[in-house]
Amino acid sequence: MQSLKISFSITEEDSILGLAIAIAIISLWAMSLIFLLNLDLDEIPIIWLGVGLVLQMFLYTGLFITAHDAMHGVVYPKNPRINNFVGTVALLVYGLFSYKELLKKHHLHHRFPSSEKDPDFHDLKHKDFFSWYLYFMKNYWSWTRLMGLGLIFIILHFAFQVPIANMALFWIIPSILSSVQLFYFGTFLTHQEPEEGYTNPHRAKSTSFPVFWSFITCYHFGYHEEHHQYPNVPCWRLPEVREQQNC
Repeated sequence: MQSLKISFSITEEDSILGLAIAIAIISLWAMSLIFLLNLDLDEIPIIWLGVGLVLQMFLYTGLFITAHDAMHGVVYPKNPRINNFVGTVALLVYGLFSYKELLKKHHLHHRFPSSEKDPDFHDLKHKDFFSWYLYFMKNYWSWTRLMGLGLIFIILHFAFQVPIANMALFWIIPSILSSVQLFYFGTFLTHQEPEEGYTNPHRAKSTSFPVFWSFITCYHFGYHEEHHQYPNVPCWRLPEVREQQNC
């Protein structure tokens, strides 16, 4: 990748579009979840249950990407309060995460990428995918959050009569799989140390997927070197950055 710096500015149209994308992702996730939780699973072919699970996983990933863009102030740059509110909502519905806590950790990730001070990096022992993933998740583990999710589970099942199978298929499993998706495409592939060592100050690399598959795999979050180089650019504009960098 060329080292030439490119100037990117966020326009008024970008702000409006960024907010619209965030609202669309959160709304689609909510409507999809409500619909799927109320399905009679005995009446639905297995293949469509699989489609629903994958769709919900994809939307869960979108929630986190929305929160991530909010952490960089690019969901709605025109108004930081609205920007941070959207990020807070996205993380709460994703899994009762604290926006302020993750914001601090994400800033550390950008300040000390792929180092011992990076909360997303391994400890030099857990380098393989599964060990690193478990180590990664441990850094974000919270008994309080788990108890909150358990309370929501109990309320949904006993107060609203939502079947356990529906919650497992379209709430619990998709959220866990989305964390695997985010970790694999946004951390493991992009911050794993190459054999020749890191070759840029961001200690990151990008996946080489075409734009369509980049979006499908992780909302362009895999264009990770570009993201570290231009953290003020929302994920949905990273293909544009990549294209201009490679010109």
